[in-house]
Amino acid sequence: MKIQESDLYLPIKQYLEHQGYSIYGEVVHCDITAKKGDELILIELKTHFSIALLMQAVRRQEISDSVYVAVPVPHNRRNPSQFKGMCRLLKRLELGLILVRFLKTKTKVELIFHPDHYRRRKNSKKRRAIIREMDGRFKDYNTGGTPSTEERITAYKQNAIQIAALLDRFGQASPSQLRKLGTGEKTQSILSKNFYGWFEKVDRGIYALHPHGRACLKKYPEIVSHFMEEQESGAPK
Repeated sequence: MKIQESDLYLPIKQYLEHQGYSIYGEVVHCDITAKKGDELILIELKTHFSIALLMQAVRRQEISDSVYVAVPVPHNRRNPSQFKGMCRLLKRLELGLILVRFLKTKTKVELIFHPDHYRRRKNSKKRRAIIREMDGRFKDYNTGGTPSTEERITAYKQNAIQIAALLDRFGQASPSQLRKLGTGEKTQSILSKNFYGWFEKVDRGIYALHPHGRACLKKYPEIVSHFMEEQESGAPK
């Protein structure tokens, strides 16, 4: 069976979760982001070692000190081709290496080495964007390494689903009323921009759920259920 980038996501996610990290897939173009306290780890996935992988990983060093590349090892191989040279190059670039071994009956994640601290100037704006996106998601619904043409359940979309679910339950409402129900500071922007075409303005400062939005809510039963349970409990989770 041909190994896809997305096949690497779940084993690495489980490996890091066992170490206490919160894992998110496809955050601001990063395949995997992991956070524990103030520590931020970025991991780039590829089915084979390549210049494209190195370029992606080096760009991520503008954001975090801890950047890893992850590649698979099929069950009939001991290591990737040119393994020693790969390790030397990654160490010179101050990148970490993770191997995902696809054995006959199981998958094993092996951390070969950690990255050295990257001493160049960081892009704090990009770092904050990743942290905001991770903090804005109540749960990760994306698989790292999936094609960019597939849907991404971003923090923005989760917020829009929350607003749509509340309008579906309570009917028409103003942004301020929705914020009191926990939809956050972006409520007005999400309603007025109406990026997904889910909402309609029915009066000055009053919005309702468009039939298209009501139909789309059926695609996200787990997310809708989360926000409805949140309302019943009286406090955001």
